[in-house]
Amino acid sequence: MEERRITVARAKMTVEYPASFMLVAAMNPCPCGYYNHPTVPCTCAAGSVKKYMNRVSGPLMDRIDIQCEVIPVPFSELSKQKPGESSASIRERVIAARQIQAARFANTPGVHCNAQMSSKQFREYCVLDAESQEMMRLAMDRLGLSARAYDRVIKVARTIADLSKSVNITSEHLAEALTYRSLDRDSWGR
Repeated sequence: MEERRITVARAKMTVEYPASFMLVAAMNPCPCGYYNHPTVPCTCAAGSVKKYMNRVSGPLMDRIDIQCEVIPVPFSELSKQKPGESSASIRERVIAARQIQAARFANTPGVHCNAQMSSKQFREYCVLDAESQEMMRLAMDRLGLSARAYDRVIKVARTIADLSKSVNITSEHLAEALTYRSLDRDSWGR
């Protein structure tokens, strides 16, 4: 996945195919579908939620940059008319962030966005201040994040910083990025 190619080896030859893709997936939180539901109790047997979640391997979960638990929205909230940010405004911010990244990686063939950064680029463009380093250390300890998840969280924080046109990653950007790693925490499904 990281190398964005697939190699198929057979007895007489090897073929390599490009495989740059964005994985978008969804799953139920447990077999009955109600684990962590705000109003309906989960009916799954003890330990079955953890077993269900373990069907998706840890290494695969590590490679999914953004993981969000989505809970049902009550009807009373659905029927409210709340003004939000317009799609056009969001589109403008995304285009601006992509332009920042295009400029950042202009001299690096094959790298177009923060997710594709090399280790060297990561060290150059993803510098954390002391407050953010401490936040990340605590997150690693408390949430049981892996070294791969560490890189992914900081790359997402870099993108959040780009969306807000910030030159540096701040603790606010990092805190938001950490909220997008809910499913690979040690406490999930227990």
